[in-house]
Order: sequence, then C-alpha cells, then structure tokens
Amino acid sequence: MPVFTEYSQSSRDLRVLPSFATPLPRLSPKFEPAGPEEKYEVVIAGAGPAGLFLEVLLARYGLTDSSLLCIDSKPTALKSGQADGLQPRTLEVLGSLGLVEEILTQGCQMWEVAFWNPKQASVSNGYTNGEIRGIERTSIVPDVAVAARFPHEVTIHQGRIERILEDDLKRYSARGVQRSSRLTKVLIDEAGDPDFPVLAEIESPSGVRTVRMKHLVGADGAHSLVRRSMGLKLQGETSDFIWGVVDLIVDTDFPDIRRRCAIHSDNGSVMVIPRERIATGEYLTRLYVHVQEEVKPDSDIVAEEGIEGVRKSEARARREKITMESILEQAQEVLKPYYIKPISADAVDWWAAYQIGQRVSERFVQQDSKGVNRVFIVGDACHTHSPKAGQGMNVSMMDSYNLSWKLIHSLHGLTPASKPGDKILDTFETERQTIAQELIAFDKEFSSMFSGKIGAGDGQECLTHEQFLEVFSTGNGFTSGCGIEYPENLLVEKASSEGIVHGRDYLSGILRPGRRLLNVKVKRHTDGARRDLQDDFPSTGRFRILCFTSADLLTPTGISSTALTHISTILTQFPAGIIESVVLHPLESNTFVWSDIPKAVKTHSEMRFYNGTELENAYKIYGVDPRKGAIAVVRPDGYIGTIAELKDIERVWEFLKGCLRTL
Repeated sequence: MPVFTEYSQSSRDLRVLPSFATPLPRLSPKFEPAGPEEKYEVVIAGAGPAGLFLEVLLARYGLTDSSLLCIDSKPTALKSGQADGLQPRTLEVLGSLGLVEEILTQGCQMWEVAFWNPKQASVSNGYTNGEIRGIERTSIVPDVAVAARFPHEVTIHQGRIERILEDDLKRYSARGVQRSSRLTKVLIDEAGDPDFPVLAEIESPSGVRTVRMKHLVGADGAHSLVRRSMGLKLQGETSDFIWGVVDLIVDTDFPDIRRRCAIHSDNGSVMVIPRERIATGEYLTRLYVHVQEEVKPDSDIVAEEGIEGVRKSEARARREKITMESILEQAQEVLKPYYIKPISADAVDWWAAYQIGQRVSERFVQQDSKGVNRVFIVGDACHTHSPKAGQGMNVSMMDSYNLSWKLIHSLHGLTPASKPGDKILDTFETERQTIAQELIAFDKEFSSMFSGKIGAGDGQECLTHEQFLEVFSTGNGFTSGCGIEYPENLLVEKASSEGIVHGRDYLSGILRPGRRLLNVKVKRHTDGARRDLQDDFPSTGRFRILCFTSADLLTPTGISSTALTHISTILTQFPAGIIESVVLHPLESNTFVWSDIPKAVKTHSEMRFYNGTELENAYKIYGVDPRKGAIAVVRPDGYIGTIAELKDIERVWEFLKGCLRTL
C-alpha cells in the first residue's frame, strides 16, 4: 500500500454545498430584533406572484427571516385558475435567477398566433346577399415579433410558478411564507417608533398579533387592504363587456386549438390559449369567451368612495347569471362550423366570469412625515386590467423586480445619503406608475377592439382584420415586455446616448437608457465558450459597467486602454462587489494574449471578456461603432442607466455616484 499524506482546507466544503446567490454587502448596522415587540425590516402582504417573487429576491439579496416576513391569507399556493402566461421579458428575468428551465420544458410554448374571422359570402361557398357564415383562418403571425432571448410566450399554471418560487425560497428561508395569516389593520404610527413606524395587526391561527416594520409592501390584490388603509384609490373605469374564462381538456375539430388564437365571428369573440400538459398526459386549453350579455359597469372605485354602491351589487348579480354551460355554449356558437366541448364530464378544471376594468392607483407609495417611503403597493393592488393581453402576472412580478433591488440597497446603506427619504427608492413609483398607465391605455384599446366585431357591416362595432392586426403588432413590444422604456429620472439619463450609439430601432437592440439590454451570443476570450451575454447580468442586485472597447485595444496609450484603467479605479471607489465589469472587443479571436491588453481586464473581467463580433455582431446590434467603442452602465434589473464615450469616464463616475454610496 502506498503511503501518502492528504491535506484539505475546510473552505473546500464550498465545492459540494448547494449554490447560493451571494448576498449584497451591508454598510448599515445589521438588523438585530430586540425588545418585546415583533419587528421586521420588510413585511410583504400577499404571496401571489408579485409578493412571492419579491420575497425570493429580497432573501437572495441578503434579508434573513429575522428581517423579512411574507404573509398570505390562503393556506396553500394556488391550485387552479388565475394567471397562466409568461412573456419573453419575464422569462429573461427568471433566467437571470436560474428559475426558467422547468418553465421552458414543462410549459406550453406559444410561437404563433392564428387569426380567425367571419367567412365572407361568395359564389363558391354558396352564401349570398352579404351573409357571413362561420369562420375562416385569415392569417398566422409570430406570437413575439420583437428581438428576444425567448421569442415566444409560455403558458403554465400560476400555482406551479408559485411552487417554483417557493422551492427556491426554501434555500434562503427556513420559514418561507407564513400562510393562513392576513392583515386586519395597517397604519403609520411614528410616535410609537419612528424607525419602525408602520404598525399592523395580523390575524393567524395562533391569534391576533401586532407587528412593527420599516417598510410594508402590499401585494394583496385588487381589493388591497394596504392600499385602502393608506387612503389610495384605483382610478379608471370598467367597460360593459363581460367575459367568461374556462380551463378544460377539450374535444374539438378546430384545427388551431394548440395555437394561440384570436377568433372573431358574427356570433361573438373567443381567445384560445393553449396550456401545459398535466399529470394525466392530457393538455389543458384556456378559452376566453365574450359573453353576449349586457352588464353595467362595475368598479372598486364605487365601493371605495361609497357612491352608488347599489351598482356594484347589481353588476355582480348580472355576472352571476353566467354559468359554465353558458360560456361553453357561447364558445360553440363562435367556433361554428367547428365543434368544441369538454372531453369528459370532469374535464373542466376551472371557470369564472369577469368584467373588463382598467384602473390604476393614483400613487404606489405612502411616505411618513419625514418623506421616507414606508408603504408600497405592487401588482393588482395598484393596477387592474383585462387578462387577454397576458400582462397581469408579468407586470406584477416586474413591479416587484423593480422595487426589490432599490429597497435592499436602501436598507443596506448602499444608496447615496439624501434627505428627505431615499431618492433611489423614489424612482420605484416614477418608473412603475408610468408603465402602469401605458398598460391601461393599451389594454383599453386592445380589449375594446377584441370585444368588437370584424366584418363588412356598418356601425361603430365593426372593424377590419387589418385594424385589429395592427393593434396587436404595434403593441407587441409592450406586451412582450421587451419594449418597456422607463422615463428620465435619477437612474435613467436619456440624453447620454446621443451621438454615441447609432440607430433608433430600440426593439432590435439599439442601446437606449431606460430600456433593457438585449441578449446576444458572444465568444469568451479565456476558453472560447459560446455564451449568452445576459448570463453575465444575473439578478444579484449589482450594477455592471459594460465596456465596448474600440479597435485600438492593443495600443497601450489608446482610448480603450485608458478607459479600462479608469474603470478599474472606479470599481475601488464603491463597496466591494457592488459593481462588476463586462468587456467586449471587436478584434479577431486568438490574435492577442493577456499581456497585450490592460491588466485591469484580467483582474476584473477575466471570465467576462468576450469577442463581440464573431458569433453575433454585438456592436452592430447595439449601435456601437467598433472604431470608437462606448460604455454602458447597466442597472441591477438589466436596464441601461447611462451611455458614455470611452473617453468620457467622468459621466460614468458621476452617474454611479448618484446611484451608489461611495467609500
């Protein structure tokens, strides 16, 4: 037997332990609960997609169970019904968290949309005198018509998405969601404790308890107690249109049942949403059916303002006339001459009837007397709309995505000192209310057109297929989430890109402050690995400096070398690890070695240094001239904050200094 000596450091345990997100540095004092009162830094009310996603993000960023509490009135995650669709941008974000694989493999990917319209009369089909009978397919178009890493939607049940999020949460939280618990009272009580001024009563199986917190986030739905307790109101309107929605396993001869479909007939409208395969091996289908029933508008505003409350009960009574059978009968009328029915007596999984309402809260934040943002609302608590544009769960989760890193930066003392309040945290309302207003405007137009009739008849309800297709196509950037653009604010410098990037086709990737960084395929210098650039922008709460070096990279005194050296200096001026550097170059691969370029590249970006032209031409896609290069600062949520010339390092420094605390 050979004799040998083995030596191992305890730190090598890290090689076999589960992989965790690296928490953000904390400059503020560590939170230590003390005293008889139950206190938290953040409490989240509601564990639907918005609330649960926020809890996962904050836990990943570094909040522990002693700092973070999420409660939900339901005893378990959702079992049936509700949202079912994820848009391309949401898939990108989930991919940045390593949570997208099961969704992509187990969900139903929707790559195409089929449009069906009334069959026009002609000699060949035997119809005369302008009659319109039955339906026919008029076009098939891509479901996602903009550049995206995932150029499709995915349908998968909301409950399953919640389960995926909860599974990930278990890696960071022993408690997870505290279920069967609901808020019964919320107020801001600075006199009781100015540092933990939000006071709430929580009712749970163990009784009613009082909790204090620094911040409360209301993710508690359209009838939000948090919103109403802060005196905030949903503003908008509800249409006369009433729709039924049903999830079922279908028996049909309709040829496009596994495509997303927009169907207009002279008997009404139906939207077909193909769904995922279930445990039996069968596939679900969701039908949105325009019910031919006059229903007067209903609104939460009526109930909240105490005006004409009878209208709400009257509208509810009208909706209650709608039955599962009547929804399916109406769907059959629309799909003639094809048939559609449940495949068996127990094939209907869930159904509901609803009115289309577009409403948004006047504010998304409530401050204390000192101007500190204390209470936030996200998701349905601050905006409601129809489900047919596939935005509900997506926009709600993106509310939380926007809030999460700003809130953790504020709590960890990573934002610049500012009074009153925190100016970085102020941008949550600025950015997300802008998007909510745009969503309401789009949803109002899309829902109205979808509920109308397509045909050759006279009257205001009639529209052409071309008109409807135009609204669908032009709204694709918005509905996909890939065309979202945040307005000018502390975190978005619009004017910075002028004269630096070329082109205005922002949906195809041209860099623009306020828009997300499009994914491109790049080749890593160190090992030749083919990578998705977005994989170097994971959701860890960190800023990134994306440097497009110019063709003079190998010149020691050139603008590229000078810029890279200055970037190295900038990284040392902020808390360690809060900013990362990603570098692209336009040179031919394997024509230089590390010693030929600035040492800073290997020091800070060894595994984030790429050929930006060999696989896909990132310079061309992003609108950057390889002879001049550029620098883009990418926010923790993947959106561009500012753009600068390689020689304009001062702009980069000033922007980051306005976003982060310096050492």
